[in-house]
Amino acid sequence: MSSEPFGGRLAAAMGERGQLCAGIDPHPGLLASWGLADDVDGLRAFSLTALEGFAPVVAAVKPQVALFERHGSAGIAALEELLAAARAADVLTIADAKRGDIGSTMAAYADAWLRDGSPLAADAVTLSPYLGFESLRPALELAESTGRGVFVLGLTSNPEGASVQHVGGDRSVAKGIVDAVRAENAAAADRGRAEGALGHTGLVVGATVGEALGLLGLDLGTTGAPILAPGFGAQGATAEDLRSLFGSAWPQVLATSSRGLLVAGPDASVLRAAAERARDGLA
Repeated sequence: MSSEPFGGRLAAAMGERGQLCAGIDPHPGLLASWGLADDVDGLRAFSLTALEGFAPVVAAVKPQVALFERHGSAGIAALEELLAAARAADVLTIADAKRGDIGSTMAAYADAWLRDGSPLAADAVTLSPYLGFESLRPALELAESTGRGVFVLGLTSNPEGASVQHVGGDRSVAKGIVDAVRAENAAAADRGRAEGALGHTGLVVGATVGEALGLLGLDLGTTGAPILAPGFGAQGATAEDLRSLFGSAWPQVLATSSRGLLVAGPDASVLRAAAERARDGLA
């Protein structure tokens, strides 16, 4: 793994290729629309074609782990192949696994997604902090030591999320997560491990959370966190919406589009053109 921390590598990729992350989400409906069977062969063809189209023009790709897991061990093998191919193509990977547990189980999840030499190792992984932020400590520490990153669920746009994340008003659960991420990146900077403007501990903030950021008093610009913002494109958020929502934190934002790009398949060159249009719209 590169000795350069994840935040520095992501900032360089965003500077070179823009602020778009392309999701690789092999939904059964998308497989069918590409003329592929809903099996491992279809999964493999879908994911590698998507990578071929996206890799040259996006800052990162984000495979949705659940859609590989549904095919069992052969699906996980296809995910391993995709991650290896992405490394060879020199594009960052974010495994959208949303892992979260305690103790030795959390350490095992960290080992799977963040350890050097693991066949599932990605450049970053998404994590759920709702067993307590400190339950993520094994992943936070391993990510820092291997030059990888994590994206912690902070404020999501699904309707059910508010029942947990908004609780507490000006001392909301979401604010506690954001504050913990800020402290994590500050501590890493003090250790000399977080180079550049972005730390290794990121946040997931939905692109369609609307007024919630302001209502909950969340200051993302001071967190030093890369911000993964799903919801751009097919889920309704425009580039203008993103700039308005994130304000001064906009340079930290990696906007994610999945279905909005993947519907352009199955031709890799057409996928690439769709990603270029989306990326250029964010500039």
